[in-house]
Amino acid sequence: MKQDVTLAVIIGNRDFFPDQLITEGRADILEVLAEFNITPVILDEEATKLGAVETWQDAKKCADLFKSHREEIDGILVVLPNFGDEKGIAETIKLSGLNVPILVQAYPDDLDQLIPARRRDAFCGKISACNNLYQYGYEYTVTDLHTVHPKSDSFKADLKKFVGVCRVVKGLKNARLGSIGARPNAFNTTRYSEKLLQSVGMSVQTIDLTDIFGPARKLADDDARVKERIDRIFSYVKADTVPSPSILKMAKIGVVIDDWMQELDITASAIQCWDSLQLNYGVNVCTLMS
Repeated sequence: MKQDVTLAVIIGNRDFFPDQLITEGRADILEVLAEFNITPVILDEEATKLGAVETWQDAKKCADLFKSHREEIDGILVVLPNFGDEKGIAETIKLSGLNVPILVQAYPDDLDQLIPARRRDAFCGKISACNNLYQYGYEYTVTDLHTVHPKSDSFKADLKKFVGVCRVVKGLKNARLGSIGARPNAFNTTRYSEKLLQSVGMSVQTIDLTDIFGPARKLADDDARVKERIDRIFSYVKADTVPSPSILKMAKIGVVIDDWMQELDITASAIQCWDSLQLNYGVNVCTLMS
């Protein structure tokens, strides 16, 4: 399963609890991440006590590690094998400067092993850790079950969903969106604010429909790119009954839009679909845009 995702992993610890739980938790989470082909950025076990985060010094070391991988990290996974240290977790994220999705996981206690050597109390620790994240102003995601073992199907479903969130955030954070033509007057549902999009890192590049129609009309019918686009249309949808001139027009406008998007590194585009295209160019663009 190819994920192409890198997660910064914070293993929370509280010295009152047994070290063995941290060692086991680290092994569990690394095994699951490997199963999903997720690359972890995690402290070495020698960098801090067991490679976990508890103290201010631990937080600084972990944050420095995350800073050195800032461009690679898509999300943060907080793992609580025991109660953990709420401030250590929050301060690690603060010092790292990362602004990525956060998932908080906590281990369940084994009710048959509520003894000093196996006691976790991660149920309460997760509440404290999440409350600190809230106080620091960080939005975060929790697992479907408040406490859940990393190897369980439930957590794996949580992780898969979280990876999807990370991908979406990464893709949209610096997206360049193309707006072709004005908003159709008949559709208020397509109104949007460029300033709101810009406030979260997305920019909008605009072009008038006439600047698409003009170059499209100048393209030769036998242009290799036009022929290739026609082949793509026929391989995509049954179009035997569509008049050839209409297919040709669609192919030409598709080539021009592609060129414009490539020139400006546009991530995705939207077009004024009604009714200037139909009246002034003679085609719909449903096939091209799909």
